[in-house]
Amino acid sequence: MNESLINPFTLSHPTAVQTSLYAGALFAKFDPSGRFIATARLNNCAEIWDLETRAPIRRLDGHVKAITSIDWSRNSRYLLTSSKDWNIVIWDLSSTCDPPQRKSTIRFDAPVVTASFHPKNSQILLVVLATGEAYVCDTRKDHKSRVELLETIADEMEDEDSQGPSRSGMTTARFDPTGKNIFVGTSSGYILVFNTRTKIMIARHKISGAGTIKGLDFTKSGRRLVTNSSDRALRQFILPTYPPTPADVENQSHPPFMDVELEPTHKFSDPINKTAWHAMCYSPDGEWLAGGSADPAGHKIYIWDISNDGQLASALDGGREPLTYLHWHPSKSSFATTTNQGNILIWHHPNPERWGAFAGGFEEVDENVEYEEREDEFDIEDESVLYERKMKAEEEDVDIDTVVTGVEAAVLGTKGTQSGNMGGSATPIASSKARPMDLDKVGTGITDDVETSWAEEEPDDDVPGGWKMKIVMDNDASDYY
Repeated sequence: MNESLINPFTLSHPTAVQTSLYAGALFAKFDPSGRFIATARLNNCAEIWDLETRAPIRRLDGHVKAITSIDWSRNSRYLLTSSKDWNIVIWDLSSTCDPPQRKSTIRFDAPVVTASFHPKNSQILLVVLATGEAYVCDTRKDHKSRVELLETIADEMEDEDSQGPSRSGMTTARFDPTGKNIFVGTSSGYILVFNTRTKIMIARHKISGAGTIKGLDFTKSGRRLVTNSSDRALRQFILPTYPPTPADVENQSHPPFMDVELEPTHKFSDPINKTAWHAMCYSPDGEWLAGGSADPAGHKIYIWDISNDGQLASALDGGREPLTYLHWHPSKSSFATTTNQGNILIWHHPNPERWGAFAGGFEEVDENVEYEEREDEFDIEDESVLYERKMKAEEEDVDIDTVVTGVEAAVLGTKGTQSGNMGGSATPIASSKARPMDLDKVGTGITDDVETSWAEEEPDDDVPGGWKMKIVMDNDASDYY
């Protein structure tokens, strides 16, 4: 029996390649359900693969230059692709036409480096351009805007006429898991934090010795952050609690912000070759951190056990094709890595089957032993005897006046199950066992405040079960719900 069925709250890290997809991909990303994976191909188009059939089911052809990023909406209805052709295209995967219908196309004045959806509303986008600028694009009717995120310089607050230091170029940006704040990495080794609703900087953190911030990733709880920087090191931080945004902050010419240096709790690097990192990501439970090495001679993935003080747990080798991207499955012990030849490797954690878990009396032996059969072990009971026993059970009086307490119900439920195994009838009794605690909400402090309500105004059409994807494969179309 699989370990995940015995203890579903314990996930191990992947250890072996389960399958390979010859997709011609630059990078690949799982959708929130984990059923599909989106790929950015070498020929400037995107494809969606079904992981159950291991075949492409939709093709998205709408860019004239290389795709730079892909992002899924929270319920997988919309897919965002950004490109060096200065455009962002949002695809509606519920459309029946092939290729899928474009929901919208947003054009900028420079190549787009990365773009992503807001965690609660796909009509709010975060965009980073190759010129070092970051924008929040709101496509809702009552909030339609395109606002640039601007770093607040301390010298500007002291003297508006003074010539302060120039602003650093923004290299990467991410919404935090709640969507309330935006974290931006700069070329000078800073992490800037902006309020999503007001677009005003609320914090600035210096990362000593980091150089250019190349990537950011959060745990699902949002309390831990890992950064990838040009000094070839991954750093993990415990984020501070940011104070709520004052009501009159938009009327202030220079609103205050937190300016503190963050000290990493862990620092990870390649212990042998000291190479850089192409990508990094947390496991769904936040207990593991995987880093994809930029080793030009091989496909190397390093995994650290965060719950065990960040110790190196495993170093995986995926062959001689160098790694270009890595993304962890949203719910399983699996991740996808992409090679420089366009192949996608799906990794998993194989669990040896323990046959003793299937039957209580089953025993596993190392050598064959002679089995002694009992005299009545395979005797077939007469049907007339079974029928007579069943009729006697139905004639028994049922007490409908006695009130059964919780303890007695548990005892009666156990007895009823036993009698059912012996040929009698039994009625299952529902237990009042408490539902397991949602581990993703621990420590997040998620509340229905003004920031959350603002993001959920004018909700999108990306609702669970409210749409279907048309699967197109081998010139044969069918609907998938």
